[in-house]
Amino acid sequence: MRLISYNLRKHRAVHELEDLVERHGADVLCLQEADTTGIPAQIGGLQLADSTSRNRLGLAVYYRANTFTALDVMSMALKKSLHDRVLKPAEERMLGVRLRDIDHQREFIVASFHAAPLTALNSLRRKQIEAALAELSRLGEDLPILMVGDYNYPVFKENLSQRVRDAGYELNLSDSRTYTRYRFFKGHYDFATSVGFDIDRITTLPQGTSDHLPILVHAEPSPRLRGELTA
Repeated sequence: MRLISYNLRKHRAVHELEDLVERHGADVLCLQEADTTGIPAQIGGLQLADSTSRNRLGLAVYYRANTFTALDVMSMALKKSLHDRVLKPAEERMLGVRLRDIDHQREFIVASFHAAPLTALNSLRRKQIEAALAELSRLGEDLPILMVGDYNYPVFKENLSQRVRDAGYELNLSDSRTYTRYRFFKGHYDFATSVGFDIDRITTLPQGTSDHLPILVHAEPSPRLRGELTA
């Protein structure tokens, strides 16, 4: 499975999506900062599973309908930062979709995630990540989970990685930095967090009009763990 995650920078990079999906053969597309009032039902052959509705710039998940079936969706508002309370940029910061692989008859969960902005503390973002992962497990007991997106976590990633492992998940970064807008905040901001998945590699794709670079995740639900359906 090939999954692309992309923060569109206030919807500015939406025109790049069809080419991205087709060029890299994406099966799933997870978006952040998308104008959910005007996004198309299909992009490059991918079907919209759902998008957030309580904030104009929000999250969306697309999937390849001839490969997967969307069974259920879930969105979630997470603990707010001061920035969120004052400016209200986002209500829902996680959108999860339960998918069934048609050919292999197995189910798993993918999610688009957007953590609180850099004005918040890392401790708040850790709480948001932990809450989002815990909530996603309610979409399907013992199913593989892959949550991707903008984690807004520029420093002390080792601490975050350890906290994620302590919770039973794995944190994976791409092969090069994913954020370039500000001189002092360049680095890896877009991650993948998973359980029950084999992550082959994560590649940072070339930069477009967004300050974030899209990432391409090559991953498969682990046959040794979870998600296989019984007859």
